[in-house]
Amino acid sequence: MEGFQNMVNAQLILLIYLGVGMYCRKKDLIDPDTKKKLVDFILKITLPCMIFNSFNKPLTPDVLRKTALVFVVSACLALLAYLCGKVLYNRYPAERKSILQYCTLVNNSGFLGMPMVSAVYGAEGLLFASIFIIPNRIMMWTAGLGLFTQSDFKTKCKNILLNPCIITVFLGLARRILNVPFPEFLDKAVGNIGAITSPLSMMVIGTMLVGVSWKSLFEPSIFYLTAVRLIGLPVIGLVIMQALHFDPLLTGVSLILTGMPAGSTSALLAAKYGADEDYASRCIITTTLISLITVPVLTLFI
Repeated sequence: MEGFQNMVNAQLILLIYLGVGMYCRKKDLIDPDTKKKLVDFILKITLPCMIFNSFNKPLTPDVLRKTALVFVVSACLALLAYLCGKVLYNRYPAERKSILQYCTLVNNSGFLGMPMVSAVYGAEGLLFASIFIIPNRIMMWTAGLGLFTQSDFKTKCKNILLNPCIITVFLGLARRILNVPFPEFLDKAVGNIGAITSPLSMMVIGTMLVGVSWKSLFEPSIFYLTAVRLIGLPVIGLVIMQALHFDPLLTGVSLILTGMPAGSTSALLAAKYGADEDYASRCIITTTLISLITVPVLTLFI
């Protein structure tokens, strides 16, 4: 029961951030120009810091086997999510299809999942969580970003590879593999900057919700996404992990991260690249609300 309460509390915190963002927009504390600048600030500064900080935990020989299993399962699920997005949303117009594909491919494992894993499983769980999110983050800034860019293949590849977050992924991997030491003050500074990503991004998304009809949150296409993102993929992941005889800790961490709602960056990227940011925001808030029920329920099957 305590684990259930911790998971609910973590998601309610994100909803509070959304509410603060809505209040700031209504009071004109964040106007449209400020919102655009905040989007760039998040994507170019705070999110890369958060990603780099997630590589701050060294791998030890004792956990290499488990981390390898977690990484393989995560990579398989990321590939499955990508393929599902390719075939499940062809009925929808392009401006919505890209968002549905991205929301299926990228979830809120970093913004919401990591704090939730920490609350339920502590530092040991975070170690495996930091490995589990690597394939998702690589897909997020390669295939995911490619869903929004409208350019030729060469330019698209250049934009993806030079994206600050992709560069950060490779830097983080290099640091982890080579075990490069960093001064404590630098680690702390990077960690603190990255820590503001979650509240700031959700506040920005909250500003996008102002004026949105709450009834519009529950349209069929969003429920379809919800079924795929919050039920289909986690159930498949659970079957895989049970077949591989994962221990309860690895299964719990993997299941929580797989069952996270649509990634907050879907609305941020939609705003930056001219997609339907209102629709993306509705996908985020609807899946987040429903995940309050689905994530705890899924953990009952571990």
